[in-house]
Formats: sequence, structure tokens, C-alpha cells
Amino acid sequence: MDKTGERALTIRPIGFIRTGKSVKFQTRHQPSEDQPERNILELLPGHGYEMALRDLAGFSRVWLVWWFDRNTEWRPLVLPPRGSAQRRGLFATRSPHRPNPLGLTPVQLLGVQGCQLILGACDLMDGTPVFDIKPYIASYDSFPEASGGWLAEMEASLIAPPQFEVGFLPLAETQATWLRTNWEVDFRARLIELLSRDPTPHRSRRIRRRGEIQRVIGCGAWRAVFHVDGQVVQIESMEPAYPLRFLTDPARKSMPDQAAQLAFLEHWPERPLVTP
Repeated sequence: MDKTGERALTIRPIGFIRTGKSVKFQTRHQPSEDQPERNILELLPGHGYEMALRDLAGFSRVWLVWWFDRNTEWRPLVLPPRGSAQRRGLFATRSPHRPNPLGLTPVQLLGVQGCQLILGACDLMDGTPVFDIKPYIASYDSFPEASGGWLAEMEASLIAPPQFEVGFLPLAETQATWLRTNWEVDFRARLIELLSRDPTPHRSRRIRRRGEIQRVIGCGAWRAVFHVDGQVVQIESMEPAYPLRFLTDPARKSMPDQAAQLAFLEHWPERPLVTP
């Protein structure tokens, strides 16, 4: 029993996934298999899990039950990242901020090697704890005719061609090329995907206004500054998500792409704050 008198449950991870995705921006809301991806689920040794994996190799997909371990709060109403800026009841969404932040994801099973599962595209960040693995059984787990509720209208809008054209101005193109070439940091595809659908300010999409014309979108450890001209989105520049004083503060723990951000600021220093 816990302090409230309720029965407590104890669950422990059976392993951790390795995806190379260190920030949420790198994880799609629904993973796409159009682009090949290889992820590794490493099960903990010494528990007999290699025997538990016997016969799993015959399945093409598995369910992963996992923990949103970076989340500590939840709200009864949430603002979904896709669609109009309308709050929805938490249990009518797949928001990661839940009373018990459990995740459930179907993924391609590409192979089983000892205590490792080789997996396809997924929406888990690197190091996410996994609690269970279950085989995906199409005859039980697939219901193509099921109603999609409020999501049906939103999904229909996403099928339509993007409403905005996204372009990179010279500075943004130079910075994006520098990041990709020198640091293997490349978030352009995801940036274009989001802004071509809807560049309007939105809390969950991390788009906000900067002055009367500019807007800024958070891209994990980076930001992109842009403006909208009719149906054209022009990316003006890139910038680190963390200020220099944070990146050089020894009291702060390491941050994603910290070395890349420091090197970036040597080439393109922070702009001074403008006071009214």
C-alpha cells in the first residue's frame, strides 16, 4: 500500500532501446516506414530473456510497452500537435503526458540476435525503458473499419497536399549545410514536413511569434527562424536552442548537440537583446 492507502504496483524494465534520437523533435508522432530505420532493443542480461524470445523471429511485427520516462506531469485537457489549436480530453489523444505515462507502439521486427531485437521505425527516444514485448497478430490487433473519432477529420486534412511551400534563404541554407557536413545534424526534412502543413503559432508544435513578422519553431536542440509570405514559408536562419551562458555553465549537465552549438556560435554569434 502507498501513502494514500491504494495498492502500489511495481514494474521493472526488461531492457532499453537504442535509437540515436536524443530529443523529442527527432521522433515522429507516428513513425513512418517510408524511410528505412534500424533500432536496437537491448534486453537486460541474466534474466533468461533470451529464452523468452524463442519463436518470436517468425513474427513480422511486435508491440512494445514502454515508459515516457522524461515526463513528470499530466493534464486532463491537452493540445494535440497536429490539427487545429483545440484542446482535447487526454484519453481521446495519444499525448505522452499521462497519469501513468505508458507507451504502446507496434514496430517492425527485423531480426532477433541473442538478447537484442532489431527493429524498424519507431517513436521512442534513445534509452527509453521497455517493459514488455508482445507479438502483433493481425487477425486480433487490426480493425480497419473502426471509427477514428475527432482524428478522422484531422487525418483527412493531412492526406491533402501541403498548403505551404517551404524555402531556405541563403543564410539558413549555409547554416543547415554546415550543420549537416560538420556535425551530422540535419533536421530539415522534419522542419519542412511541419511548416508545409501549418506554420501558424502553436504551443505543441513549438511555434511562436518573434516580433511582428518573424516566427520561431523549436527543432529539438535547435531553432529555425522564419516568416510567412502568402503561401510561402521562408526559413531565414538557424540558431541553438540554448543560450551561450547555459552552454558554458559547468554547473549544468551536458545538453544535446552541446559541442555543435558552441561551434555554431563561433561562426554565428548570438544577437544582442534589443531593449525597448
